Formats: sequence, C-alpha cells, structure tokens
Amino acid sequence: MNRRKSLKVLGASVAGIAGLALVDWKWQIIDNLTHKGFFTLEEEKLISSIADTIIPEGLPPIVPSAEAKPIGALSTGTDKYLIKLFEQCYEKEDQDLIKQELEILNSNANSQMGDDFYKLPKSDRENLLTMMGTSEDENQKKFFDLMKEQTIVGFTTVKEVMVEYRDYKVAPGFYTGCADVPAKA
Repeated sequence: MNRRKSLKVLGASVAGIAGLALVDWKWQIIDNLTHKGFFTLEEEKLISSIADTIIPEGLPPIVPSAEAKPIGALSTGTDKYLIKLFEQCYEKEDQDLIKQELEILNSNANSQMGDDFYKLPKSDRENLLTMMGTSEDENQKKFFDLMKEQTIVGFTTVKEVMVEYRDYKVAPGFYTGCADVPAKA
C-alpha cells in the first residue's frame, strides 16, 4: 500500500470517529431538549446514582448457576422503579420534597466536591449521602430514609433477586394427582 492511500484511509478514519463523537453529542442535546417526564434528565441521573450508591453492582448470587451473574440496583432496574414510584404514587408535597432535596444534594456535591453528584466516585457519593442521613435538617433525613428504604424495597422484590438470591419458588410444593396410596393391612 502506498503512502498516499494510507493517509487517505487514516484521514477517513479520523473523520469518521470525529463524526461519531459529534453525533453522540447531538443526541445528548436532543435527549435533554425532548425529555418528557415528571423528573428532568438530570434528576433521573441523580436518582439512578443514589440507587447505585446504596446497592452497587457486584452482589454475588446465593445459588450459583451458569446464568446467575452479580447484580446491583441499576442492573435490576431499581432506579427506573424509583422514578416511576415517586412520579405516580407519591403526593405533591412529597414530590416537591424529593425534587428540592435532589437539588440540594447536587449543589452540595458541586460546592464540596467540585462536580455533579452522579459524576462523583462512589466513596464521595457515600459520604454525601451519609451526611444527609445524619443531618440536623428533618427534610434531609426524611429524604435519605425514603431513598434508602424504597431502593431496598425495589431491589429485593425484583425477579432476579427473589429467584437467584432468595431461592424463591412460586409453587414450593408439587401436586401429584392420581397417585397410588399404599393400603394398610
């Protein structure tokens, strides 16, 4: 292969990669502009990162099997459960409290750690949530307890956890119809 052809291939590859990065950036902007739902896209990211902080990826299965893999709050969809739960099942004042405390949590992360909460490493997120849980502010404690409780409820009631980790069986006994019964003499 000659040098000119190699440079053309290399240039086309670089242009293609730059184009893909531009397309990804464009889709992120479109997602932000067209996002529908009760929570903003940033608030949903915050809820997902809180769930991931409370129950991180990597819980090994109790009953080892070929298809059982380590799971966490995000892989089981607990974050999506929390978003729908808060959006559809909670009263307006509780929803306002959640939105307010999400904003406070993110502003605390920005002021203390220099970045958004969902972009922080797990240890920093744990510290910020622990500070909320031990805070003197009643709303922060209520928010922390609500997020922790509902994340645990959402995680422990999904099929993956019930079947693979708690060895739950829908029908634990078996029905044997038309069974021979030994006669007593």
